[in-house]
Amino acid sequence: MKHTLSGYVEPTARKLAEQLGLELVDVELAKESTGKFLRFFIDKSEGVDLDALETFHRAVLPLMDDVEYDYMEVCSPGADRPLKKPADFERAKGQTVEVRLYKAMEGQKAFTGQLVGLVDGSVVIEIDGQERAFPHKLVAQVAPVIELDEEAIDAALGDVFDLEDGGEPDDEDIEEDEDDIE
Repeated sequence: MKHTLSGYVEPTARKLAEQLGLELVDVELAKESTGKFLRFFIDKSEGVDLDALETFHRAVLPLMDDVEYDYMEVCSPGADRPLKKPADFERAKGQTVEVRLYKAMEGQKAFTGQLVGLVDGSVVIEIDGQERAFPHKLVAQVAPVIELDEEAIDAALGDVFDLEDGGEPDDEDIEEDEDDIE
């Protein structure tokens, strides 16, 4: 007997994740050109590392023997993981988010602002000091906006990518790199 995603896979994986101190964020069975992928997205408050992903993968693999799939992946949902559950919205309050709508409203399908939360069945964000409510049924996706601080990234990387002369690569730089490869 083959098991279903909602009847067996998700509850079994959720229970396992809780036992391991993880949160099961999502499960999907996606048909792609190379086959059927069974994907588990896990997280924890401080984020997941490769050890947590591997531990979950090793533990969940034998539990999925009766599930039809070609490939299994265990992934982090990423910093820009969409907000789906009430707990996601609660956790993200005050963060900058992008609300994407199924149909355009006032000529646009995407709105960015500070998340106020889920209020009476609507996603509420603050844009330029004004609260805007979007009925949840009209919302395709809500996801955090990741703002990169280029100066902080440059400081963290140091001179990893700096060229010796500080400019664009020239033929001499390319020849030096080729010599390093040999």
